[in-house]
This record gives sequence, C-alpha cells and structure tokens, in this order.
Amino acid sequence: MITSGFTNAPVSQFLVFSTVIGALLASLTDTRYYIHIQVVPHIWSYGQFWRVLTWQVCYTNSTEVLFAVLSFYQLRVVERLWGSRKFASFILSTLPYTTLLPPLILTFILRPLTFGRINHLPAGPTPIIFALLANYYAAIPYTYKYRISPYSPPATSQTSSTSNVNTYASLWSKSLTLTSKSTSYLAPLQLALSQFPGSFLAAAVGWAVGTAWRRDVLPYASAWRVPGWLVGEEKKRGFEGLRARLDAERERDGAGGGLASGILAGETGQRPRQRRTLGEMVAEQFRGRG
Repeated sequence: MITSGFTNAPVSQFLVFSTVIGALLASLTDTRYYIHIQVVPHIWSYGQFWRVLTWQVCYTNSTEVLFAVLSFYQLRVVERLWGSRKFASFILSTLPYTTLLPPLILTFILRPLTFGRINHLPAGPTPIIFALLANYYAAIPYTYKYRISPYSPPATSQTSSTSNVNTYASLWSKSLTLTSKSTSYLAPLQLALSQFPGSFLAAAVGWAVGTAWRRDVLPYASAWRVPGWLVGEEKKRGFEGLRARLDAERERDGAGGGLASGILAGETGQRPRQRRTLGEMVAEQFRGRG
C-alpha cells in the first residue's frame, strides 16, 4: 500500500485527473459561476434547483484544485486496501448523501438559524474527500508516533532523578503528539477552511456520511457493489476461471485420465503417455473414440 504512483488505484487516478480537467474546462468555458450555490438568489429567487445536483462537479479556483489533488493522491491507499470495486462502490453509493445533504442543511437549517448570514456553499467534491478521509482515519494504521515540544530536556548530570522525572512529565504534558498520518490531513483541512463556513459544512457532512457508511447506518449503501467490468476486474477473473476449470478437469479425470507427460511426468513418477500414430488416430475415428 506504500507503492508510489497509481499502482492498483485506477479509480483514484480517475479522480485526480477529472478534478484537474473539470476545473480547466470550467475556466475555459467561463462556467465557474454556474457551479456554486447561493441560497439567495440562486434557489429562492431564480429557481435554479439544478445547482443542488451539480455543485460537486469541480472546484472553481486553482488553490482548491491543488489541495484536492493532493488529498485524492493521499487517499489512494484506501483503494489499495479495499480494492477498486469496493472503492468505486463507496463513492457512488454515498454520492446521493454527499450531494443532497449539504444544500438541504444550508437552505432549511443553517440559513434560517443565522438569519441569512450563512448563504454560500462553495463548489467542489469536498464531501467525497472527507467521506474517504473518515475511512482513512479508521482503517489505515499509523507506523510511528512522535512528539513536538517547545522545550528541550535539561542536562541529567546537574539534577536529581526525582526532579528529572517531574521535569520530563511537565515537558510531555506541554508537547504535541503526532503520527505518521498527521501530514495527510493538512490538505483536506485546507479545503475545509478555504471558504469557511460553507466549505466546513461540506467537510462535516462528508465525514459524517463516511462514518455512517462504515457503521452500516446508510440504507443499502454498504452492501451495493458496482459491476466488476467497470473497474477492470473481469480480466483478472478470466485467468482465475481458466485455472479453476483446468483444476476441475484434472480432478474429474482422476489418476487414469490425467496422466502427465514430459517434465511433469518425471517429477510425479508417472509413466509418460506415448503419442499415437496417424494410423491409430484414423482407426479410432471409425471406432467412435476420437
């Protein structure tokens, strides 16, 4: 799972390239202003309800694109852990929740409670990233831990053992404990705070959806799977099926029908079968044994 690049992670590779290409197309076609959501005027004044379904298509500025690409690249280890089929199934099965919940919560809960001050939901698949991040947090273990302290320990030659213990205890209490996974959260955190509070709402909903999926709370989401051919698993199954058929034929033929020849016969101690002559093959055709 620590292999560099997109080895065994085709879905993550697609997410990275689609994030960049989508933002580029939105800039070239000057359609960036049709992706984000403002409850007023987009929803209530103009009636543009289609924005509820399209606001996750792409990001609208280069900074968010950069951090989104870094986030998807870091989260490719989840695809290697689950497999491409389960990874793609997770994204598609949680897509209705990550798409509809943030606009509905903003429109019917947050905006009325804040008297219209929270009115904006930025564009981009931030909920998808944080749904994956919640499972990354729960499923991927860290390899090491380290502490950062603002003070250095005193010299041991000038103090007693009791005072050293107390000093070290006070230093550890003021230190910050980090793990090997800590840097992986920096890019998603930047996305969550980039256009606060709308981006933070999308991140919080994504984390909640990812946690709910992991605990089998979302109905019909955990058990559903995309077809294997969609992520290229049918080719792998073809070789496995061929080997299974060969093994089944060998077991069905038994000791008499499955006699080996050549090198395998010498290794197993079996007597190699001699090739039939042309006359014997023609004679067996007439006998009905061919």
